[in-house]
Amino acid sequence: MEKSNIVLIGFMGVGKTSIGKKLADIYQREFIDTDREIEKLTGMTVSQIFARHGEIRFRSEENLIVTKVAARSNCVISTGGGAVIDPENIKALQANGILICLTADPQVIQERVSKRGGRPLLQKDRSIERIVQLLKEREPFYAEADFTVDTTHLSQEETIERIRVFLEERGFSCGNPAC
Repeated sequence: MEKSNIVLIGFMGVGKTSIGKKLADIYQREFIDTDREIEKLTGMTVSQIFARHGEIRFRSEENLIVTKVAARSNCVISTGGGAVIDPENIKALQANGILICLTADPQVIQERVSKRGGRPLLQKDRSIERIVQLLKEREPFYAEADFTVDTTHLSQEETIERIRVFLEERGFSCGNPAC
């Protein structure tokens, strides 16, 4: 079976949701944000799940959603920053998807996540040291990606163009005449 999903992985604040929405428009595919799907399923925000039930419960919900959406076809899937720490999630996403990891420098991540709340793993400590620690822990999982784009110094358009070139080299054709 040929892979039909475009899957964005990477740390919080690197642009997975905003880039994912634009890629979905370009490739005329459904956009799925796994964190939003978890919120729909549970009736709680990600922050509320963490606060009331803890990370283990959240990761369990995340595994259910990732398994479900990974089985779909012709989607652009934006995962939560820690979704790939579960090897089952990586395997499910790789089965029918091209994994693209978005990265950014820790300082840029800190600036981006400080502008918005709702980041449970950085709720108490948004320091560069904490971000670097989490990035280091997740590095081997992010390395599972088929392609990586550092968004630190790129505009959304430049990031999308790099992804588009990579995808077209792998046979993903853009269904949008604007390409």
